[in-house]
Amino acid sequence: MTDVLRRGRASLAFGFLVQGVAFALLVTRIPAIQDRYGVSDALLPAFLAAVPILAGIGSVSTERLVKRVAPSRLLRWSQPVVLLALLGVGAGERMVELGVALAAFGLAVGVLDASMNMLGVSLQRSYGRSIMLSFHAAYSLGGIAGASLAWVGAHWELALWVSYLPVVAVLLPAVLVGSRWYVDDRDAAPGAEEQAGGEGQVVVFKWLLPLCLVMTVAYIGDSTVSNWSAKYLQDVLGSSEQLATVPYNVYMVTTLLGRAIGDFGVRRFGAVAVVRGGALVAAGGFAVVAGAPGAWVGMLGFTLLGLGLCVLVPQTFAAAGRLFPGASDAAVARLNVFNYVGFLIGSPLVGALGDAWSYRGAMLVPMVLVLVTLVYARSFAAQPDRYGGGHERPRTADVGRGSNGL
Repeated sequence: MTDVLRRGRASLAFGFLVQGVAFALLVTRIPAIQDRYGVSDALLPAFLAAVPILAGIGSVSTERLVKRVAPSRLLRWSQPVVLLALLGVGAGERMVELGVALAAFGLAVGVLDASMNMLGVSLQRSYGRSIMLSFHAAYSLGGIAGASLAWVGAHWELALWVSYLPVVAVLLPAVLVGSRWYVDDRDAAPGAEEQAGGEGQVVVFKWLLPLCLVMTVAYIGDSTVSNWSAKYLQDVLGSSEQLATVPYNVYMVTTLLGRAIGDFGVRRFGAVAVVRGGALVAAGGFAVVAGAPGAWVGMLGFTLLGLGLCVLVPQTFAAAGRLFPGASDAAVARLNVFNYVGFLIGSPLVGALGDAWSYRGAMLVPMVLVLVTLVYARSFAAQPDRYGGGHERPRTADVGRGSNGL
């Protein structure tokens, strides 16, 4: 059974990586998509907002679906839909085709994100130690790979479908094969299906609310970096256009590094300490960015942001699983909606504050919001077990316990 868990972990990590590739290929080629379909600047925000809104609907639907269908099956079939929808975005010619492809992408991404993290939470439960950050590290690695592939397509002025087709042709069969080894609570233990589907416990939203707020804040910070780092460096700190592209790449790399080693920190110091440390580092990063006298200091701030923000989202999902061990799938699905809430709020918030006040001042707002995480840090405490610090359970003892392991 230990080999089953290891294969399940590897296959799920690959699923996270593929999702990082797909999402990066979409968001980094938005200018090319806009040009291909003739989407005006006024209409573009509506298209961009539709994706996270539909993803939220997909995540809410997943909460109901997992009562009848295992998360592993939802992930197995939603990931190919995401990849095919991405190809549809690149291959279409009319505005309506773009709308249909983005709608399919958004709905499938909501199911995909929710089911991926459900499986991550259940695998962490079976391992009896923190592994959640490693999955999100794979996502970050995929994002870097996808952004690099997008750069190649833009550099060689390839048509969108030419850029997307080889990626989809390689990844689609790979994820279908890899999905054979997905493992969730229903596979781990007979009789665990009801608990995995959320029948054994009711999710009390007021208990989940602190984690929802942290998730929202984390994605406000993330969307601030992804949408405004280049403009901030060039327009506010006076960098060249070429140098302005560096902060987001640095942010992605430090996010990957932070997540790659973050599980060791959780095992050694506990989730509460890691989340508090991440929030303080992220707030410090925003402070450095806001007060930076020049481009290089600004890049230091974005580096700190990657190291700080990277731990918050994975640990929030893990905390939801610990808080509702008999309904972790339902808790993860609800929590995942606030991923998209933060994404929708972050970019417009900073843009509006920057136009009305100043972009330096606008960077202080996500700084304050990130510090709110400190108020709710105790929500990340293991209940009743603590991962790490000499309190790990043997892996073999966890197999077959299903959702009673926490």
